[in-house]
Amino acid sequence: MKIGIQLPEVEWEVPFPEYLAMGRIAEAAGFDSLWVGDHLLYDLPTGPRGPWEAWTTLAAIAAVTDRVEIGPLVASTSFHAPPMLAKQAATVDAISQGRLIVGLGAGWNRREYDAFGFAYDRRVSRFEEAFTIIRSLLRDGEIDFHGEYYDAERCVLHPRSPRPGGPPLMVGSIGPRMLGITLPHVDAWNVWWSDYGNTPERFAAQKAKVDELAWSVGRNPATLTATCAILVQLEGGGGRQMGNYGAGEAIEPLTGSPTEIAEQLAVFGDAGANHVQLVVDPITRTSIEWLGEVLALLPR
Repeated sequence: MKIGIQLPEVEWEVPFPEYLAMGRIAEAAGFDSLWVGDHLLYDLPTGPRGPWEAWTTLAAIAAVTDRVEIGPLVASTSFHAPPMLAKQAATVDAISQGRLIVGLGAGWNRREYDAFGFAYDRRVSRFEEAFTIIRSLLRDGEIDFHGEYYDAERCVLHPRSPRPGGPPLMVGSIGPRMLGITLPHVDAWNVWWSDYGNTPERFAAQKAKVDELAWSVGRNPATLTATCAILVQLEGGGGRQMGNYGAGEAIEPLTGSPTEIAEQLAVFGDAGANHVQLVVDPITRTSIEWLGEVLALLPR
């Protein structure tokens, strides 16, 4: 099982040089992947706050790391014209020399849609068209598409990703309609910690549902990478508050010593997770270095 970590979003205001330093420290600590959220603005109890722009950030992280995979967790197809998003992805994959995972979703946070002028209605229908354009450009290099929401007139993606067939695609949704659209085509799927309750048992139950949907669209689940975000709270964590993530039922984070957290993570592997992304409270350099002890205890 691969272990990744999500870098800060709006947990605290991170100077950009610190962001890059955290990326390098995470790579040195042994993480397999680094992830950034693709969001623009949240209304928090302390006031409105926004993270750095995701694709620019990924390009910078790609330039200062050598080994780790990188990706958005996940990119909203609403924030860019679909051919432009494919162009950005191909460029970041080239900068990283083939380390990008293209996580895609339809978005959810209406506040940022309204603030930045993006259409919020019929997001899944818009996603379906955008996904067709993005995957076709990344995998085939060209498309001529005319839909209800998007047009790509004899569009050609050049230069291409350094990998034949482009970077792997991951859908960040467990909605049946979204999975019906994407499972015939993606390489991986992801579920956020608050959407499955942050326990291996409930992840296994969710995976069983996705596997069943995969079979129904003609896809062998064994050909899909199952991924999940996992909330981890370390000493000094004050409770993660961001948008509606974790709203509703009380959800327990993973806690404990390095050995205890390593044991808990191993159970997620037993439950069928191939790749996990740790969402850490607090997310700091110190936390990343401390988690290096956890990684050293896990079979890799």
